[in-house]
Amino acid sequence: MDRRLTLEKRIEAEIKSYDGIMGIYLDDLQGTTIEIKAEETFETASAIKTLILACLFEEVEKGTVSLEDMIEYKKEHSVDGSGVLLALEPGACLRVKDVATYMIIVSDNIATNMLIDYLGLATINRCIQGLGCMDTMLHNPIHFDQYDKLGTSTPRDYASIFIRLVKGELISPKADQKMLEILKKQHYNSMITKDFPPYFMDSDNTDDILFSVASKSGSMDRCRNDGGIVFTPYGPYVIVMFHKEFSDAMYYPAHPATLFGARVSRMILDQYLALEGRFYPALKG
Repeated sequence: MDRRLTLEKRIEAEIKSYDGIMGIYLDDLQGTTIEIKAEETFETASAIKTLILACLFEEVEKGTVSLEDMIEYKKEHSVDGSGVLLALEPGACLRVKDVATYMIIVSDNIATNMLIDYLGLATINRCIQGLGCMDTMLHNPIHFDQYDKLGTSTPRDYASIFIRLVKGELISPKADQKMLEILKKQHYNSMITKDFPPYFMDSDNTDDILFSVASKSGSMDRCRNDGGIVFTPYGPYVIVMFHKEFSDAMYYPAHPATLFGARVSRMILDQYLALEGRFYPALKG
């Protein structure tokens, strides 16, 4: 195949004019991966919450903690930003599984701090390393006035979590299914789905949900990230897009990182559907 016509070259051409650096890791789960700056280190922002969720379920699997435990929202957990627990006062007690759900589906920062406190920073980082993410680290709880970063990772590391998750090989098949159910409810996946045909994502138009996404994004002044699993009628694929070193730190729907990421995501979707579940045609013979 002429490399000028490959999906990788088309992606590189699409992002050539992008004011920033985009790291990409793709896996069609049929033997083809595409990597662009996939081993570079990026700030994770809230994408690190996927790793915290994985560590929680690993500790549950070990029997050291329980999803039914009650944990208290303490004053030291309080932080501005995304989520709904800011509407509550310190002293509220919630089940661990509810805190974990808030952490993912609305990217709740207070819920994240509660889980970091519950599990322990050292335990989380040992778990991250144990999951094979050697270039990933949670540096501290979320306190924007104290710390200028939250976590660091690579597109390759982040994708590895979703690749094993969709195969039921991350923690255990049962735990992985529970994690997928939470990640599918995540509200902030606009980079992946922004340019998808609305019909694909609207279950009201069909008898069954044909397309869905299990993902976790993350944004801070100097990064915009998204990554997860796209489920289609032809099967699932994994996509991760991390961004850094762009000039515009403001948050708005038409931010270049979101626009370029959405274009790349749609390009990948179109290729995957056209080839009925692959990024490249199957080899003959």
